[in-house]
Amino acid sequence: MSFFAILFALLIEQVRPLGAHNPIHTGLRVWARWVSSNFDAGKPQHGWVSWLLAVAAPALLALGIHWALLATLGWPAAMVWSVLVLYVTLGFRQFSHHFTEIRDALESGDEQRARELLAQWQRVDASELPRSEIVRHVIEYSVLAAHRHVFGVLAWFSILAALGFGPAGAVLYRMAEFVARYWRYRSRMQLQPASEALQSAAARAWTAVDWLPARITAIAFAVVGSFEEAIDCWRNYAQRFPNDNDGVILAATSGAVNVRLGGESLKPVFAPTEAQGLQAAGIGAEAPTDTASTPGREAEVAHLRSIVGLVWRSVVLWMVLLALLTLARLLG
Repeated sequence: MSFFAILFALLIEQVRPLGAHNPIHTGLRVWARWVSSNFDAGKPQHGWVSWLLAVAAPALLALGIHWALLATLGWPAAMVWSVLVLYVTLGFRQFSHHFTEIRDALESGDEQRARELLAQWQRVDASELPRSEIVRHVIEYSVLAAHRHVFGVLAWFSILAALGFGPAGAVLYRMAEFVARYWRYRSRMQLQPASEALQSAAARAWTAVDWLPARITAIAFAVVGSFEEAIDCWRNYAQRFPNDNDGVILAATSGAVNVRLGGESLKPVFAPTEAQGLQAAGIGAEAPTDTASTPGREAEVAHLRSIVGLVWRSVVLWMVLLALLTLARLLG
């Protein structure tokens, strides 16, 4: 059932992507804000209680509806529910339009337009970036966005669905990423800022939740890319990035397509808007940090097409594996 739920969700999302201004994302923003306002008292235990309430409650709600549908209407209704949840939490179109517009601008030679689009997407200062650095940052942001919007969701959904927990894993993963980013950015905006204890709890929980999916994504990139180089880069250069999980993904990507990643970070200059919801407004919960570069060729526009191929081959790999597991279960 997981295979068909993911397949249908991806197909629907390609035809009719979920917009940024939608009642579901608005409701989740209101929920996260309400939890922090009413349960965040500034102490570590309050931070963890707030995080559990903000993240676990939506996941348990998704699980409860799944079990209720399964018990009353059967597996077809439960699969429809899983498709709906995946449609909200999973999908390329929540970020891919940024990538496509920047790539088109670079291919047409309009570097100024590419800088403007990158600045609008990530709320950073990209005014002085040379062409190769524009490409490098687009690759880094896009790969991490693909992981958080697609592969991380696939990993947790597949694992918990196999254990009978339906779409709870997809909600758990996306909410864990969202609250870590949202509470930190609200503090920067000085709008009912979350306490340091709450931000710390959310960041630590997000690191733990993303630990396994990040390594699954890195392995997938290695399998569909240049395997030996990806694994070697993962082992020797992942620690050059300040975020351990992001470092694993970026290092594996660097080796898989032979492109140099890492270096000077872009400085944030804009506050995120409330309308961003579950959509990424930066590469993670932590502020961008300068890093050492991985080995490889200097980033070129041609690498953008290589990244697209890498991501789609990884999706195909995921679907083939799930199809084989589904077939084995049906035959067994």
